[in-house]
Amino acid sequence: MKQYQNAEDTRGRLVMSCMTPASDGTFISIDDSEAKQFRESVVEWLMTNHPHDCPVCEEGGNCHLQDMTVMTGHSFRRYRFTKRTHRNQDLGPFISHEMNRCIACYRCVRYYKDYADGTDLGVYGAHDNVYFGRPEDGTLESEFSGNLVEVCPTGVFTDKTHSERYNRKWDMQFAPSICQQCSIGCNISPGERYGELRRIENRYNGTVNRYFLCDRGRFGYGYVNLKDRPRQPVQRRGDDLITLNAEQAMQGAADILRQSKKVIGIGSPRASIESNFALRELVGADNFYTGIAKGEQARLQMMLKVLREGGIHTPSLRDIESYDAVLVLGEDITQTGARVALAVRQAVKGKAREWGGGAESGRLADRRDPQHRPARQAPAIRHQRR
Repeated sequence: MKQYQNAEDTRGRLVMSCMTPASDGTFISIDDSEAKQFRESVVEWLMTNHPHDCPVCEEGGNCHLQDMTVMTGHSFRRYRFTKRTHRNQDLGPFISHEMNRCIACYRCVRYYKDYADGTDLGVYGAHDNVYFGRPEDGTLESEFSGNLVEVCPTGVFTDKTHSERYNRKWDMQFAPSICQQCSIGCNISPGERYGELRRIENRYNGTVNRYFLCDRGRFGYGYVNLKDRPRQPVQRRGDDLITLNAEQAMQGAADILRQSKKVIGIGSPRASIESNFALRELVGADNFYTGIAKGEQARLQMMLKVLREGGIHTPSLRDIESYDAVLVLGEDITQTGARVALAVRQAVKGKAREWGGGAESGRLADRRDPQHRPARQAPAIRHQRR
């Protein structure tokens, strides 16, 4: 874009919009002919080594480079020489790698190493011949590697699980939802086609997950599409299972409830709060079971009581990122609440001191301040890890 000193300035100067802070009294133009021509030339440079595979590229419809190319009107390529090529890597069961589409924006490395604290993805090479990948083929080790699919502005990293039954973005129907894999409540946008869940994308929420999901939340939807998963109501009559429509099932369930003297309802921690509440209202609080073991249920009730009556502030994930100290007791938060672990990592990077007691995540424990590590706790930790 072009920035001008004042309203009388007719010459101006070219500036990078993404690197120019907004301020009062700024005069800018995005429609200036020189700015448009410069944007067109930048896109042409980016497309110099980019393959001509948009019709078959799996990122079609989600590609930022494709959007910018169409926006600037770049439809003819003057470069007629050999393009730079790379060998692709096998990065595991979730992410495909197509390095020839890379434009060397460094977003993948900045996210993976600087934000997610990953160590097995890097950049190799120099000048205009760089390679983004692992030192060798192998599954990406980070619990948040799936975000590379959305962080990458082109088709270098794509969703391999979606490739099994691929379709374009505009062929799917998306709806706002909440991830059911843990209790964090990350906001997601699941996409379906023909009654089959095809993909899960992140949905921004400034106080919860923001821009990122864990791999379990992004790729852990396979059970929804299982062929042997009950999809219609059935009723057992002798040794046979009779398929019912929705009206027959509702009427049959109502008849059974009326005829039964005592009915219990078994909920599920994987179901929504609303579904569990509706079931409890139907059968009564005394006849409702949450589906959680008795001991764990007692601990949850105690935690709920403390949160309600103890005056304890429940921080958001963004709050956690700004804390000076984080105390983790007997929990591997990368397994029970992975998005919390990512927030704690940002606090650690912000010079926080993390005190851990019990089973800890390895990379989080490595960043803990040794000067504040309780000396008497070390034997207990070693004993627990056995």
